Amino acid sequence: MFETVTTILDWIGVVAFTVSGALVASRKQMDIVGFALLGTATGIGGGTLRDVLLGLPVFWVHEPAYLATCVAVSAVVFFTAHIPHSRYKALLWLDAIGLALFAVTGAETAALAGANGIVAVAMGVVTATFGGIIRDLLGGEIPVILRREIYVTAALVGAAAFVLLTMVGAPREISTGIGFALGLAVRAAALQRGWSLPRYRPRPGRGDN
Repeated sequence: MFETVTTILDWIGVVAFTVSGALVASRKQMDIVGFALLGTATGIGGGTLRDVLLGLPVFWVHEPAYLATCVAVSAVVFFTAHIPHSRYKALLWLDAIGLALFAVTGAETAALAGANGIVAVAMGVVTATFGGIIRDLLGGEIPVILRREIYVTAALVGAAAFVLLTMVGAPREISTGIGFALGLAVRAAALQRGWSLPRYRPRPGRGDN
C-alpha cells in the first residue's frame, strides 16, 4: 500500500515539475520541441542525478512511461499555457509542490538503496532542487537557488523530517506526510512572506584598516 502511495506522489511530483518547466518555455515563447525539452529535463532531472550518484538504474530508462508522460504533459501545456491568469505564479506554486514531494521521495529512494541518514537527506535535496536548476539554466531564468526566498532549505527541512521520523520508528505514512507538509509549508511561507536566511554582508578584513 505504502509503495503505491509513494509511486503516486512521485508521479505527481514529475507532472508538477514538468508543468513548471513547460511554463518557463511558454514565457520564453519556445516551440513545442522546446516545451518538451524543458518540461522533461525539469520533470526527471533531479531523479536522474540522484540515481546516478547512488549507482542505481536510472528510473526512467527502465520505466519509459515517465519520459512519455513528461513529453505528453509538455505538449498539453503548449496549448493551454495561456489559461492561467499568472503563469509565473503558477510556476512558483507547482515548483513548490514538486520540491516538497521530491524531497521526500528522493530521500526514501536513497534510504531503500541502503544510504545512511545524511546521504538520504542529501539525495532528497538533490532530487528536489536539481530539476528546477536545469529548468532555469536552460530557460535563461535566474536560478531558483540564487533568489532571495528560501528554496533549498525547504527541501532540506522536508527530507530531514522524513529521515528523522523514519529513524525513530514512525510509520512511513506519517514520515512521508509530515516531511511533505513541512517542506511545502516552509517554501509556501517563503513565497508568501518573503522569508530568507541571513545573507553574507561584506566587511573589512583585518588588513584593510
